[in-house]
Amino acid sequence: MAARKDIDGSASVPQFYGKELRFKREEAGLTLERLVEGSFYGVTYLSEIERGKRTMPLDLAQHVDRVLRTDGFFQRGCEDVRKARLKGHAPYFERVLEAEKRAETIEQWSPSVFPGLLQTGPYMRALFRGEWTQDLPEEVDEKITGRLKRAQIFERDRKKPEYAVILHESLLRLPVMSGPEMAEQLDHIARLVRQGRVFTQVLPWNAGAHPLMLGNTMVLDFADAPPLVYMEGQHHGHTIDDPALVKQYRRSYDLLRAAALPLEASLALIEDAAEDFRNGQQPDRLERRDLA
Repeated sequence: MAARKDIDGSASVPQFYGKELRFKREEAGLTLERLVEGSFYGVTYLSEIERGKRTMPLDLAQHVDRVLRTDGFFQRGCEDVRKARLKGHAPYFERVLEAEKRAETIEQWSPSVFPGLLQTGPYMRALFRGEWTQDLPEEVDEKITGRLKRAQIFERDRKKPEYAVILHESLLRLPVMSGPEMAEQLDHIARLVRQGRVFTQVLPWNAGAHPLMLGNTMVLDFADAPPLVYMEGQHHGHTIDDPALVKQYRRSYDLLRAAALPLEASLALIEDAAEDFRNGQQPDRLERRDLA
């Protein structure tokens, strides 16, 4: 049996909450199985809450308070945990924020900006400054910190989730920052590819009509739950779990992947673009190459 990992309650609000939950459960002499008995949740779900990996739903918090006789402590605290976990993120992103930590595979199409999981701090700051012009510096810092925490899934020892992304070629030439900063952003993606943490393909800028032209799409698969699709606009996000619709989006993504360049050719494009930015050779506009 693997040794149980200690929980550092000082690391975050969710981990403090989870450590208290484990302490109260063990103080009452209950196993995980006994504590979830009579609820609609499983042992794995509760274990992830104890380790600060998942948010406590209100109905489960109420159940835990009844069983442990903790006088509403976990019910009162579950909203604080939810807010702490969501800090720096839009409310509509909450479901995906948790889902991507549990996903076995994540497949994403990002035609207009590099995906949040691949962004460097300077790139994030440039995007936030371009849109949230009235935000205070500390508010921008909070958004950046929240987004950088998402990317910690690539720092785990185990190589999960498996992350595949299709980028539009125009992203490799769009100078939203200085040349050196753009080179750093592209180098960061190339490094993750070289490390085997992400699989990146590039859709050529002159590929013509193709699936999913309307915007950012993410498809998430899980070991213990049905797949989920997430679509995002400028100020909103929408999750889809209807099996028939998910199947259609999966087909569209597969067709898009077939239209994109192979992995090695895509990596070469990314590294070439990084070198151009580093040497100040990026074009002022995309060249009209072979456009029919």
